[in-house]
Amino acid sequence: MFKFFFKILMNKLCLFLFLLCSTLSIAQIKTNNFNSKSFELRGSVKEENSKKPIEGIEVYIIGSSAMHVFTNEQGRFRLQAKIGDELVITGREIMPVYYTVNSEESVDVLVTDFYKPDDPKEIAKLHEQFLDSAQFYKKKSIDKSLAAIEKSLEVLSNYDIPEKRAKSFTMLGDVYMFWKQFDLAASNYENALDQEKDIAVQLKLVKAYIANEEYKQAERTLKNILKSENIPNQQLAKIKELQGDVALALQQNKESLAFYKQALSYTNSTQDATISNLNAKMATASARLGQFSMANGFLNNSIQLAEKNDDKKLLLKAKENAADFYNSNRLYDKEIEMRKSNLKDADDMSTSEIAFDSISPQKINYKIATAYISQNKLNEAIPFLEKSIKEADSKEDIVVQKDATRRLSEVYRSVGDYKKALDSYQNYVALVDTLYIRKEQQIAQAARFRRDIASKQERITSLEKEHELQQSKMDLAFKNQQLITQSNQRQQWTIYGLIFGILMLAGLSYLFFRSNKQQRLANNLLALKSLRTQMNPHFIFNALNSVNHYIATNDERNANRFLSQFSILMRSVLENSEEDVIPFSKEIELLQLYIKLEHSRFTDKFDYVFEVSEDVPTDEFKIPPMLLQPYVENAIWHGLRYKEEKGLLQIKVEKLDAERIQISIEDNGIGRKQSAALKTAHQKKQKSKAMGNIKKRISILNSMYKDTVTVEVMDLENPQTGTRVVVILKKD
Repeated sequence: MFKFFFKILMNKLCLFLFLLCSTLSIAQIKTNNFNSKSFELRGSVKEENSKKPIEGIEVYIIGSSAMHVFTNEQGRFRLQAKIGDELVITGREIMPVYYTVNSEESVDVLVTDFYKPDDPKEIAKLHEQFLDSAQFYKKKSIDKSLAAIEKSLEVLSNYDIPEKRAKSFTMLGDVYMFWKQFDLAASNYENALDQEKDIAVQLKLVKAYIANEEYKQAERTLKNILKSENIPNQQLAKIKELQGDVALALQQNKESLAFYKQALSYTNSTQDATISNLNAKMATASARLGQFSMANGFLNNSIQLAEKNDDKKLLLKAKENAADFYNSNRLYDKEIEMRKSNLKDADDMSTSEIAFDSISPQKINYKIATAYISQNKLNEAIPFLEKSIKEADSKEDIVVQKDATRRLSEVYRSVGDYKKALDSYQNYVALVDTLYIRKEQQIAQAARFRRDIASKQERITSLEKEHELQQSKMDLAFKNQQLITQSNQRQQWTIYGLIFGILMLAGLSYLFFRSNKQQRLANNLLALKSLRTQMNPHFIFNALNSVNHYIATNDERNANRFLSQFSILMRSVLENSEEDVIPFSKEIELLQLYIKLEHSRFTDKFDYVFEVSEDVPTDEFKIPPMLLQPYVENAIWHGLRYKEEKGLLQIKVEKLDAERIQISIEDNGIGRKQSAALKTAHQKKQKSKAMGNIKKRISILNSMYKDTVTVEVMDLENPQTGTRVVVILKKD
């Protein structure tokens, strides 16, 4: 047992030392890369025939937007470069030239003038030549391809030929699509469609949207295409397939399956490759819907069509789709059998024949091993992992090599071969370090590549704007000529101007009216906020006096109870003070708490009844906070408190109809007339202020919400004295 733990400890120590060395090696590699040799390259640009230097010519290194200069008055330039860099020498008046740096010696570049023909046939011919050049360089050099497209647009700069400009922008979109700059591709397809509507270009635009994950834009574009008339079946099939792709990306699996079936109905029976591809997509949608039997049938159809078409790449892809399906459904034996068949086909094909990077011998071997591991057949997985690592190493596929090496280490550990597990893990760490360095280089290169592309696109956009400006100048000249020949229409324009002025005045008047209305609303809200924060101080001071009385009489229990309930009420009042309206149920709770406090103070003066009908939906009605409290306070303080015998306070809430409820507050106190006779001048003034605030709040609320609250106060004389307040509240 001791030897076993000692062995594990030593393995971990070795692994730590290896990681430390790897980290130091990464730092050393980065330092070496940073200090890689560069030199100052000098050169000149001259016209080929006259040998005269040319000023203002742009010189830059492909893939590095930082290395970007212009020639001076003597046609000379200087920039930092390395052996192997490719220079681009370009300008508006010259044909672009490409030069590879082979030494540190100065460079003399000869260029020719850019020829702009006048004959329409020559313009068309030169335009096609530049587009052919762009097509030739599309997969080889984005800089050369973009330069050729720029020249194709420059040929057309003085002419308004929409169909040819559309071709240039379509080619520009194609180039960006190949280099996975999907946003720029979409932008240029849109430019092409601005010049000339074409369904084929619209479909390319949809593909760019899908690649850039702009699925809603893709949906809208496809719907617009379907509004066109006389769409050929071949394009209808493509439209439906793209609709299916969008739906599949949005997890709308049922809709995607329906779209793919529609696409299949428009497909010609001879298009085996298209039908095979559609079957594979239908299999994916069916599997997501849980229809595995149907998905398996679609996959078999896809494979049979590929075999019938004798297309090795198509067959390989169809079988891989089937193997992925088996994997997702844990049919590992079928998956392994299918992938082994694919492995033989992939080995027979050259790397250039395999057009999709998801299928390669190293990846197939890795997936076979993964399937064996899922079945816990670890020993059978080891040879395939080793083959995957070897294949990936020969093809410099570090990603697969890394994953396979890590998985091999885990398998060795599971079978108990710790030495091989450690060796594999150390190899995995080394691959991770290498991949990290390579990823950093790729990210930096991608950033430079993106900046360089943005610079090219900016120049093309600038060229297009110049064309638009030139076209605008021509349009302006034409309009000026029209104004000269139609001078008799000036009076009519004057009338139009007056009408426009009247409309503007009307618009400003409307805006002033609306602003004034909004200001009145804001003032009303401010007034409401001010009024609802003014609670009658009588209750606060008298409540505090009651607490003082309890304390003075050593009634600590009642003092604590009263103070606790009083604090709850005040907290509720403060919480609701910022709200314009609150649910009626909250107002009921607040009112009940207030009455309970007052009753505890005047137990010998009155009893109370608080009834809420069961059919009243208290949460559906809204009411301004503390609207009912002053009426209850008046009933207690000015009606019941002065009565010799014990009085009764009744509060009833009843439903009038679906839109209204009635709240009645009734007391059998001494009545308003007798109460007024008993009050001092100061008390009358305080009551006047309290009731005045309530009236103001109700007036403002009714002006804002169209008579939502109505209040009626009645004196009761026969058979009893007292007061009744009836409040009717509307739901709105």
